[in-house]
Amino acid sequence: MVVQGSLDAKGLRFAVVISRFNETISNRLLDGAKDCILRHGGNEESITEFYCPGSFEIPVVAQRLSKSGKYDAIICLGAVIRGDTPHFDYVAGEAAKGIAQVALSGGCPVMFGVLTTDTTDQAMERAGGKTGNRGWDAALGAIEMVRLLEQIK
Repeated sequence: MVVQGSLDAKGLRFAVVISRFNETISNRLLDGAKDCILRHGGNEESITEFYCPGSFEIPVVAQRLSKSGKYDAIICLGAVIRGDTPHFDYVAGEAAKGIAQVALSGGCPVMFGVLTTDTTDQAMERAGGKTGNRGWDAALGAIEMVRLLEQIK
């Protein structure tokens, strides 16, 4: 027996948490996520956008959304780009750890769509450039996870 989630977004409600820091990249990730949801049967009304200052703040917003029970999945989007100080390591690590904690303790899938790159060019490549759009990938994973978990209940 094989159990897997379908890629049908019809009737699902999505919360998308977007970091305003590195906004150009975050907006491209958001465009990809929305396009994916719409192409898989969702609609604009099923997507609610929540903006926070940076990727470090994403987990607290995702946690509150998860506890609300209003959404079938939460998609976390942002970009942390390495600079000349260790700040990158703290922000990227804590964002990843926080999002993972919410995913494990919450009642719905929480997807990690936060880019962690060395350069802005790398981030742009992953936000709709030649290597695809990780916002699209996070949304597709969210759809699949919701449908998979529905079958496990």
